[in-house]
Amino acid sequence: MYAYLIGKVMEIEDDNLVLEVGNIGYNVRVPASVAAKLPPIGGEVKIYTYTSVREDAMQLFGFLTKDDLRMYRMLINVNGIGPKGGLAILSAMSANELRMAVAAQDARAIARAPGIGSKTAQRILLDLKDKISLSEVFEPKGEMPAAQTGPLDQARTEAVEALTALGYPASDALRAVKAVEQENMDVEGLLKAALRMLY
Repeated sequence: MYAYLIGKVMEIEDDNLVLEVGNIGYNVRVPASVAAKLPPIGGEVKIYTYTSVREDAMQLFGFLTKDDLRMYRMLINVNGIGPKGGLAILSAMSANELRMAVAAQDARAIARAPGIGSKTAQRILLDLKDKISLSEVFEPKGEMPAAQTGPLDQARTEAVEALTALGYPASDALRAVKAVEQENMDVEGLLKAALRMLY
């Protein structure tokens, strides 16, 4: 219905934003992470929106980036995850942390979101694992197409696999490799630097 709204912040309360656009105040449900980054009352902001229409309610859900909105849409397409469940997950973790959890198959990280149990977290991992590539975890969205792979992608993948084979949790391995990566690093270099971070 609406791709985005640009307006003045009138109220911020928990997970609800009142945004004034053209003398109309829109109630927009937002994750806690978005609420924390909004400008002060009276400030202008651009919010990317998703409109949920049901028989008994019509709600707007808002995000600061197209990437966050994209992740939200992917989440609510998982069986059993509704608009509020998707909002709860993205309140508990950022879009990139969700990508990392999916790439690492870390159900515990997702299950920390309120109202999300371990079975639901496993379902999210199952549904999203083929939709999120490892390169998306390492590269900011739009910087490199997910389908494009090169020597650095291969080195990252092998370094993460080696760390998990050594017994480190996949999510810790991903974070360490992401934190130390530099251009032209080979697998051995990535692995040594990541191991230093993990100690």
